[in-house]
Amino acid sequence: MDKVRFGIIGMGNMGSGHLKNFFNGKIKNGIVTAFAEVDLEKIKRTTENFPGEYEIYSSGDELIDNAKVDAILIAVPHYDHPRLTIKALNKNIHVLCEKPAGVYVKQVRQMNEVASKSSAIFSMMYNQRTNPLYVKMHELVAGGELGEVRRVNWIITNWFRTQAYFDSGAWRATWKGEGGGALMNQCPHQLDLLQWIVGAMPTKIRAHCHFGKWHDIETEDDVTAYLEFPNGATGVFITSTADAPGDNRFEILCSKGKVVCENDKLMIYRLKTDLQEYIKTCENGFSQPEFEVETVEMDYAKNTQHVGIINNFANAILGLEELYVDGSEGIKCVELINSMLYSSWTDSTVTLPVNENDYYDELSKRIATSRLKDCKETVLDLSNSFGGAK
Repeated sequence: MDKVRFGIIGMGNMGSGHLKNFFNGKIKNGIVTAFAEVDLEKIKRTTENFPGEYEIYSSGDELIDNAKVDAILIAVPHYDHPRLTIKALNKNIHVLCEKPAGVYVKQVRQMNEVASKSSAIFSMMYNQRTNPLYVKMHELVAGGELGEVRRVNWIITNWFRTQAYFDSGAWRATWKGEGGGALMNQCPHQLDLLQWIVGAMPTKIRAHCHFGKWHDIETEDDVTAYLEFPNGATGVFITSTADAPGDNRFEILCSKGKVVCENDKLMIYRLKTDLQEYIKTCENGFSQPEFEVETVEMDYAKNTQHVGIINNFANAILGLEELYVDGSEGIKCVELINSMLYSSWTDSTVTLPVNENDYYDELSKRIATSRLKDCKETVLDLSNSFGGAK
């Protein structure tokens, strides 16, 4: 094939944004030939804003069953991500899935099992892995230049959202419709990056999630979590959708220095002596180890975000390059989210991996009393939601 034929499932905020990138010629080896959307107004708006020859379907299932496509891009509410992915992979249709991979680990594990047996390519839309700031952090830690990880801190609170945001869709911030709040909607990229850059999943998590603390919603809008890693390193992850002005500071302290990402800048602190060696051998009780500081200049032309992930996915299908993000990676973010929520629900420290059945039982209790809001869904302007380290 010359170009990969894409079908996009869901023409809300993300789906229409992806179609726009295709329409503007940013996807070199891909073309959208079909899309699925249940809302007639969204279909009308899509065809008006991005005119073209599309096969149009009223559901993702119909598109997968009937459309002449090589790949699908899934951009629907979270619960349907695994189901649609499994259906497409079973038909050997390539899948690029929006975050998160699913709502609970059990369904994502089933998805990964199907993916491992399919001849089709499966990828996740982890567009922040293209950000040069995080790529550099990953290289520094994975390459061992800064030694062993000792402490991880990420405060990511620049997600400020008004009530109008949550009222823009009946499914938003409900257990039945979205399956979570700030962790499930805003933070999947950061939780993916945390484990990807550190190079390990935590072994234990103790989290304090506040549900509807600042907004009229069912799910979490304020979270503080304590993490323990296999090598003894510890960490703190803080997020909220109600802080203004918010912060985004990601710091990893290692035995030979630290790296700090804040305000779209990367600072590297290199110690002249390994910390543990200095602690043991220095004879001055108040002496501080010497270090050098480097500010890393970034080439933001390489910050390709969604366009970069889609281009890589299409090129991988055509055999032109290696796949950048394997879809099986998506389970790690869901594991972290489930562990934080379960820790808070049960007022306990969770040892990972979280018990999949116990988590689903607790989630099911909340789904049973969840109510979708009575509101009209609107497509929001996401132009200021992506890019940089924000």
